[in-house]
Amino acid sequence: MSHDFLLEIGLEEMPAHVVSPSIDQLAQRTQDFLNDQKLEFQSIQPYSTPRRLALLISGLADKQADVHESLRGPAKQIAQDDTGNWTKAAQGFARGQGATPDDLTFKEIKGKEYVFLEKNVPGKAAATILPGLKEIIMAMTFPTRMHWANYDFEYIRPIHWLVALLDDQVIPFEILDIQTGRTTQGHRFLGEAVTLKTADDYEQALKDQFVIANADDRKELIVDQIQELASDHNWQVDLDEDLLEEVNNLVEYPTTFSGNFDKKYLQMPDEVLITSMKDNQRYFYARSQSGELLPIFIGVRNGNRVHLDNIIAGNEKVLVARLEDAQFFYEEDQKKSIADYVGQLKNVSFHDKIGSMYDKMQRTSHIAQFLGVEFGLSTDELADLKRAAAIYKFDLVTQMVGEFPELQGIMGEKYALLKGEKPSVATAIREHYMPTSATGKLPTTNVGAVLSIADKLDSILSFFAVALIPSGSNDPYALRRQAFGIVRILEAKKWHFPLAKFQSEIKRGLVKAGMLANLDLDAHRSEVTHFMLDRVKQWFSNQNIDHDLIDTVVANRQQDIADMFNAAQVLSNHRDDADFKNTVEALTRVMRLAEKADFDISALDVDPKLFQNDTEKNLYVAVEKIRHTAADKSLETIYQELESLRPLINDYFEANMIMDKDPKIKANRLKQLMIITHLAMTLGNLNELIVK
Repeated sequence: MSHDFLLEIGLEEMPAHVVSPSIDQLAQRTQDFLNDQKLEFQSIQPYSTPRRLALLISGLADKQADVHESLRGPAKQIAQDDTGNWTKAAQGFARGQGATPDDLTFKEIKGKEYVFLEKNVPGKAAATILPGLKEIIMAMTFPTRMHWANYDFEYIRPIHWLVALLDDQVIPFEILDIQTGRTTQGHRFLGEAVTLKTADDYEQALKDQFVIANADDRKELIVDQIQELASDHNWQVDLDEDLLEEVNNLVEYPTTFSGNFDKKYLQMPDEVLITSMKDNQRYFYARSQSGELLPIFIGVRNGNRVHLDNIIAGNEKVLVARLEDAQFFYEEDQKKSIADYVGQLKNVSFHDKIGSMYDKMQRTSHIAQFLGVEFGLSTDELADLKRAAAIYKFDLVTQMVGEFPELQGIMGEKYALLKGEKPSVATAIREHYMPTSATGKLPTTNVGAVLSIADKLDSILSFFAVALIPSGSNDPYALRRQAFGIVRILEAKKWHFPLAKFQSEIKRGLVKAGMLANLDLDAHRSEVTHFMLDRVKQWFSNQNIDHDLIDTVVANRQQDIADMFNAAQVLSNHRDDADFKNTVEALTRVMRLAEKADFDISALDVDPKLFQNDTEKNLYVAVEKIRHTAADKSLETIYQELESLRPLINDYFEANMIMDKDPKIKANRLKQLMIITHLAMTLGNLNELIVK
């Protein structure tokens, strides 16, 4: 026989961003609990609103399955004495299992007899197991917690009621002074308390009291209502998923409405209006069919249509107040020049251990010019980059960004255009923040991409220089996100980025320019390298690249990051080749032997006069041909040429003893292997590869 079980936690209104993660957590914890208890069920239907987290478990088994256990005890010679009487060991074993010695039997295992107890364990009834959900509820975690009354217990919000119904039977347990029952609450203003007869009455009973408990149904209702409004008025409405999720978790009975504001506010940039509507008031915005922003907003009320005109008027009044402030800031900001704002940045702290925001801009400008040249930007692009880097943070001290921080960069672009800056410069100001998340949009222009890398790289180098290094989950300055953003941009642009070399040259340039008075970029240089390469590994992992391949291409910490991307692609392309295993094994044999040498790689010269057979000559000629043209070749070509060395390497090892007794011959052969190793290392440390 199967049952339906309802569990509901009634709360004061939760923050919208907590609702979905909380119901997901409750569902997962409950599922794990039932599985651990071996109590079978068919499905778990979650319900959530700002005031409740609930689960309806269908097809719940009446009880656990009965279990037959065959328990082995001591050996027969220990369980019985010479006269066949049960010893204390056997009696203790039986007593520990709730049995008597008369219940014991013997079984032979591998020629030796043991005492056994055959035991049937009846499954516990569901009604006796379900009270254990109390611990599941109390163990839940939340980003913020609070306690109430005189209790030490903390939760996301105070608990006001609990429902635990197994069909029509209340499952008794209590949390603090709240006991489980069968009474739930309807809408705070429109509904009443509901006494449920059975668990499966839940959803309809709440609908009758103006609560749409199913979050998916509630969201669908919001979407349908917005689309109906849009269709009736010929609007285009952007149903932003994050905003839709937030609004859905703010209401129990959604009613959508639209309001208006004066067209005069449309003179401001769309982003200002959208931010005021979407981020501050949680309104959806509308556009005409031609894409123009309309003086319209769409809101969602937690209630019905009664007195909706008053609701609309109240929301219009609130929005207009926000827009009035925004317009005032917009007009006031334009009264100052960009140079005025840049000057103000001297008094804005980037970090008290590092310096001002103006100082950061100076360093970033130097880094950007260096990178721009290295990345091959044109003369015009370098000029735009120089101008953008000189002013790119100016909007931080505008009143608009002070009121709406989420508009930083965006207002920089708008104000730069109003002040006559080139569009390419203005775009770079906006793009330097990109990407703003692990999957966020990347800069589209070269100037914006370089400025973004330079700004992020300066932050990483500066914070590491003063020993403010992320550890564990602690990353207050979002350096991991910024480093990952650099990696994503480099991969997208295919720009070469030899990290160790660039660190040295950037430091040298900043010292020469007198910009490192309080910063020691050498103090944690190796940590910066590890930190950046960890982000490269993260990028590879996100692309589902095999871990051994990741370890292979990231092993050479002096290597260009772009080469790591290219090497991973080359090795992935050839991994299923018939000769791949043999090629890798030949090269790794060379690499392992080369580890025994410590010659300077920049001054390696093999002496053909010391050759003792043709295998040495053949390998030498082939390697020299590859070696002296490698800098101009793709990694794909280098791989193919290394693959062509395989039979020559095999012949070489077959005919020669590397560790020859003659030290000159030994050194000559090790130098040959070191040269091959150096070529192979352009693909990475092949010793890390797992070949089958």
